[in-house]
Amino acid sequence: MPRGGARRGAGRKPGTPNRVTAELQAAVAASGETPLDYMLRVMRDPTMEHPRRDEMAKAAAPYVHSKLAAVDATLQANVDGSVTFTWLPPDTDKDACGGSL
Repeated sequence: MPRGGARRGAGRKPGTPNRVTAELQAAVAASGETPLDYMLRVMRDPTMEHPRRDEMAKAAAPYVHSKLAAVDATLQANVDGSVTFTWLPPDTDKDACGGSL
């Protein structure tokens, strides 16, 4: 009797689109302009109204620029007037740093 479980090499490889997604991507490529291309074209067109250009910039931004990661930071004012800024990447253990942050 066969047993269940994962089998090495079985299934679709990561990143491989299914049939519907592949057909959609092919149709978009055949049309000559992707939605992102459209948004960027409208955003860069100086003859368009500014509110529309602003909306296209907002809509295209997540596809062009990544979001900033959150970090833990402290800001300390020293007696001599200087300022000390300390930051930790999000995956750093605060207790390993002495727990003072």
